[in-house]
Amino acid sequence: MGTKTIHLHQNIKGRQVTLRPWSETDAETLYRLASDPEVGPRAGWLPHGSVEESRQIIKTLFSNTTTWAIVWNDTDEVVGAIGYGPSCDCALPAREGEPTVGYWVGRAFWGKGFCTEALQLMTDHIRHTTSIASLISGHFADNTASGRVMEKCGFRPTGETCTDPGLATGGDKPIRVWRLVL
Repeated sequence: MGTKTIHLHQNIKGRQVTLRPWSETDAETLYRLASDPEVGPRAGWLPHGSVEESRQIIKTLFSNTTTWAIVWNDTDEVVGAIGYGPSCDCALPAREGEPTVGYWVGRAFWGKGFCTEALQLMTDHIRHTTSIASLISGHFADNTASGRVMEKCGFRPTGETCTDPGLATGGDKPIRVWRLVL
């Protein structure tokens, strides 16, 4: 079986959402969503402090072919972010060559199925365009909604936990580890 190659960054359209590359013009929307103190800490990062900080995150962390803005098709509005890449600082027990998956949507968009559809779109894309064998992700024990998203998309709990010593959570907080074999 031949090795698949990663295609150029492309839009991935679903029924409710489209995944598309981030643009610097998204900075104000990203700030509005990511400055909410209920959003970032659930995903392990501090709320954004300014539009300029959001712009810098777009130019650095989000400027790659494996990170997308989640756009609601009904309004063409950015509602969150999704991506995969090297393991984060939370020390998830990733296997060799196993990327970490992360995603979030703004609070006004919780419970609408956007994360589930975005994660399914991204994992299907990875399955069909790369030779990646598995993905790893995790959620804080008190964020069970994120675990339900992973479960709906075929991720399975590994039984392992790790902690996030980061500032965003105020100390060591347990993370439940999930894996998807592609």
